[in-house]
Amino acid sequence: MWNFDGRGRPPFAVTPGEDEESVWDYPRPPRCATDTRRVEVRSPGGVLASSVQAIRVLETASPPTFYLPPADVDTRQLVAARGQSYCEWKGAACYWRLASDPEGEPVAWSYPAPHPAFAALAGHFGFYPGRLACFVNDERVAPQPGGFYGGWVTREIVGPWKGEPGSGHW
Repeated sequence: MWNFDGRGRPPFAVTPGEDEESVWDYPRPPRCATDTRRVEVRSPGGVLASSVQAIRVLETASPPTFYLPPADVDTRQLVAARGQSYCEWKGAACYWRLASDPEGEPVAWSYPAPHPAFAALAGHFGFYPGRLACFVNDERVAPQPGGFYGGWVTREIVGPWKGEPGSGHW
C-alpha cells in the first residue's frame, strides 16, 4: 500500500505548482464544478459546441471531464450511436457519433437521467478530445490516455492519471 503525503497524495503524484491542479486533490466520489472559460469542440464540419457554461467533473486520479449544455451544442451534427455504459456515480450514459460519419465511433456521450447528485449533467454532452478537436480558452486539449476515458488534459493539470501505463490498479 502507498504512504500518502500530508495532502492525501500518493508518493508518485506530481506536486502542483502555482496555477496548477493535481488530479490527486480531486474528490472521490467526484463532484461537479462550473467553469466559465470558453470551451469549444470542433468537428470536420466546423464548430460543434461552444460554451462559457461548462461543467467540469472532478474525480481523483483523472483529468477533468467537461460537459457542455445542449443549448450550446449543434445537435444537428450528432446522431445516437450504439452502446451504453454505466457509471457508479452518474448513472447510465448514451453515446453520440457524427451524423456525417455513419460508420464512425462515438465522439460524445450524455446522461439523460443521471443520479440525483449529478442532476446538473442531465442532457449535457461530454466529448472525447482524442476524437475531436477540443479547446479550453484556445488551448488545444490533450486526451486522457486509454480509449474509454474522456478526461481533458490542459496545462494546469498534473498527474499522473488513470489510463497511463501502470495505472490499471488505481
